[in-house]
Amino acid sequence: TCTLLSGVCGSIMWRKASAALLLALAVGYFYGGLPNFQTSSQSNSSLERAISAAWEALITLPSRQWSKVAVGVNACVDVVVSGVGLLQALAVDPGTGRDHDVLHSKEDLKETFIHYMERGAAAERFFSDKEVFQRIARAAAEYPGAKLYVGGNAAIIGQKFATNPDLMVLLCGPVGPKLHQMLDEQIVVPPESLQETDEFHLILEYKAGEKWASIQAPQANRFIFSHDVSNGAMSTLETFVASLEEFQPELVVLSGFHMMEGQGRELWGERLKEAVSTIGDIPKDIPIHLELASMTDKDFMNRIMQEQVLPVVSSIGLNEQELLFLSQAAEGPHAALPAWKGIPEVGRVSDILFWILEQHGRTDPSSESDLTRIHFHTLAYHILATVDGYWGNQAAAVMAGARVASSQACGLQAVDVSKVELKAPLEFHSSHSGPGEQLSLNPEEPVTVWHRGNITFHLSPVLVCKRPLRTVGLGDAISAEGLVYSEITSQQPF
Repeated sequence: TCTLLSGVCGSIMWRKASAALLLALAVGYFYGGLPNFQTSSQSNSSLERAISAAWEALITLPSRQWSKVAVGVNACVDVVVSGVGLLQALAVDPGTGRDHDVLHSKEDLKETFIHYMERGAAAERFFSDKEVFQRIARAAAEYPGAKLYVGGNAAIIGQKFATNPDLMVLLCGPVGPKLHQMLDEQIVVPPESLQETDEFHLILEYKAGEKWASIQAPQANRFIFSHDVSNGAMSTLETFVASLEEFQPELVVLSGFHMMEGQGRELWGERLKEAVSTIGDIPKDIPIHLELASMTDKDFMNRIMQEQVLPVVSSIGLNEQELLFLSQAAEGPHAALPAWKGIPEVGRVSDILFWILEQHGRTDPSSESDLTRIHFHTLAYHILATVDGYWGNQAAAVMAGARVASSQACGLQAVDVSKVELKAPLEFHSSHSGPGEQLSLNPEEPVTVWHRGNITFHLSPVLVCKRPLRTVGLGDAISAEGLVYSEITSQQPF
């Protein structure tokens, strides 16, 4: 297999990168002289130009690409609307904020929304009353300026895959008429997963400094709520797995486990066992990627990690909150850290990724676990950690994920260097708690590689959008793009 970092293939690609970089530097020199990569304010535009040019030269598809991918099982319609505007339209008066674990009424909704708005924090809640929720959903969809999007991790990942014309995509989830109409026409939906009504998730947005009576938001954020029973129970999982025999995918992508958490311990405990048993019916030679999302129940996360889901999947995708919560739930590295401060330190992230693959992955070929790959993404950088011998083209994959994060957050098809900024550290350590290497970021070759045992780490900086238009579903797009550029190597079977 020809990888970005091997032999002749590598040197050809670095020559291409150098040519692209020379052009970028020539432009930089013409407008302001050669950059010094170690200074920040004056050289940043040159750094970003160099990284973007190197991405264009170095990101190449693998020699063997997927032709069929099956994605399941959470899907919905996202209704994005002004939170204050909608609540005013529902004729509720502002008052004091109060958090509710479950919303039972418009009053609960108002109090919980205020609680998080005045903190500028994101949150997601289940609305228990189906009829009241449907009335609110109708009002939200008809509110001036409301926007409807394809929602749910699986549906968003399916949409991203479908932008590749040579890739057939099967999507299984609770697909209602509105969502079906919004999906890309090359997405195949099994008839058994179609339902008469859509699952709506209402996303109430507020801007930085926005006011409602005496409340003022310190920063922009969103509050999400739904009455989503189908996704909460992963009700289409069995249909999804049953449809794989006819579709014959080369890759399976799973998401939606986080939705179970709201069902209560007794229900999710039983359903989780059933779900893992069902996943066990997927043929062993098909790699499975699991996309994680926000969770709050440590017991639930522990069951997913240690006993149930992680050992039966080949790859996972997650962000910095999910990574730290996973370590806290199982008392792993840096579990005492209550939250990240600013940009997560690379060494700490590396420690947790290494621990997951060492303790719960297949670093030993005799292990019963199938987990060999983790795609970690945070605002400033991404890391792909893989057990050697299973995955190829990972340097291109991590850069492709970073590139789509830069362009999509700005609402563009390609990276515009005038609208992005480099926030990744230029120097970092490969470990925080153990002996580690001092590493640096080279804009001409914007993938930093290091090894710990038989695990290889690829880090790419992200060119962060200065004024993001929409960040919902960005993690899903990053994981999908990383998978498009990944390939299974034939050295070892799963």
